[in-house]
Amino acid sequence: MITRVLITGANAGLGKEAAKQIAAYPDIEKIYLGCRNRDKAEAAKMALEQQTGKHIFEIIQLDVSDLSSVRSAVQQLPESIDALIMNAGGTGGKQFNKLNKQGVTEIFAVNLLGHSVLTEELIKAQKLTQVALYAGSEAARGVKEMGMKRPELNTSSVEEFAAICDGSFYGSTTDATIPYGPIKYMGALWMSAMARRHPQLKFITMSPGATTGTDGFNSLSFIKQYVMKSMMQVMLWLGKVHKVEEGAKRYLTGLFDEELKSGTFYASQKGLTGPIGDQAELFKDLNNQQYQDNAYQAIQRFV
Repeated sequence: MITRVLITGANAGLGKEAAKQIAAYPDIEKIYLGCRNRDKAEAAKMALEQQTGKHIFEIIQLDVSDLSSVRSAVQQLPESIDALIMNAGGTGGKQFNKLNKQGVTEIFAVNLLGHSVLTEELIKAQKLTQVALYAGSEAARGVKEMGMKRPELNTSSVEEFAAICDGSFYGSTTDATIPYGPIKYMGALWMSAMARRHPQLKFITMSPGATTGTDGFNSLSFIKQYVMKSMMQVMLWLGKVHKVEEGAKRYLTGLFDEELKSGTFYASQKGLTGPIGDQAELFKDLNNQQYQDNAYQAIQRFV
């Protein structure tokens, strides 16, 4: 039974909507809102209390791009949680390709490195008891509709995955959508590796699908934002993307559907919305245990 949940990036968009939907479950006792900005977190907490009529929300100050903040958040967590939703992410800010003090790009730090350390620290502290859910993306297998190519690695070695971590795999690109897909692909591999290392827990990678009303494009250049958001609006009219409520509902499926298998990446079977399925049926590299372990080992270099 899931009674306590921690959600990263919980002050807006998918994270906030997931908190609202989870609060409707009668067994839920506490929802921790993992947020970088305290003022935005307080506003989100107040709104959620008003919307749900429940006072079960607590703020944990947490910046997944800063490993000291991640470790501090785990120490501050007053009790164990049953489920973790690794929702924070996006395109990494205006300087997405800038290296941080760990030697990884900002976009990698916010999407994967911080979450990997958060998960490991929670396990080490015995503060995660049931499920870890990572926000995947169809971009991990390529999205023709959005102009995102399928990740193409030459060897899938530890060195090649490490090049995704530090950005050298892409050179000096100014387009944050180019590294985004390979990072999400690497995240799915990492989750599968974690599932084999920690069989007592369930690890689910779940894409919320192409979702409107999120902040994912806000750190792109103005022109790129305009293009991507306009494209999303057109695709919404055409029924090829869905609203934030539907995207958040997929997170709940990942947490509560007992038929989903640990170590599996679930996303749209076709396109960017609609029924979900095992993505390894579309991109078989996801099931390669050597690739999974190589991705895991590459991440460990920067912890």
